[in-house]
Amino acid sequence: MRALIQRVKRGGVRTAGTHSAIGPGLVVLLGVGEGDAEADADLLAEKTANLRVFSNAAGKFDHSLLDVKGEALVVSQFTLYGDASKGRRPDFTAAAKPAEAARLYEYFITALRARGAPVKTGVFAADMEVEIINDGPVTIWLDSKSRVEGRG
Repeated sequence: MRALIQRVKRGGVRTAGTHSAIGPGLVVLLGVGEGDAEADADLLAEKTANLRVFSNAAGKFDHSLLDVKGEALVVSQFTLYGDASKGRRPDFTAAAKPAEAARLYEYFITALRARGAPVKTGVFAADMEVEIINDGPVTIWLDSKSRVEGRG
C-alpha cells in the first residue's frame, strides 16, 4: 500500500454532486497494490496519524496530525502504482483489483479514524477534482512494503 501525504493549509475534493473539504491537516493520496492486506492499511494508518510533519514553536517537525488536531482527506489513487519504466504509457497491473482496493481503502479510513483522526474522503473510483494547498511544501511518500524491521 502506498500513500503520498501532503501537509496542507486546506484541501478538497469534488465529484459530480459531492464535495469534501478540510482545513489544516493532511491530504492522503492512497494506492492499494496487488497483495496488500489489512496489516498494510494498519501500518500506514498508524504512520499517517503519528507522522511528525507539523512544526513546533522553534520551526522543527515535532507534531503529528493528532497533536495539532488537524483533519485528513483520503483520496483513492490507483495511479500511485503506475509503472512507466517501459514505453510512454504507465502500466497499472501492480494496482489491486477494484473490489479489493475499495475494501482496503475503506479499511484504511476506518483504521485512521480509530486512531483519533477526523477523516473526510473522496469517492472511490470516481473522476475527481482534488484541490491541495500544500503547506511548506511538505510531501512524504510511504510504502508499506519498504518497511525495514526495527525502523518502522
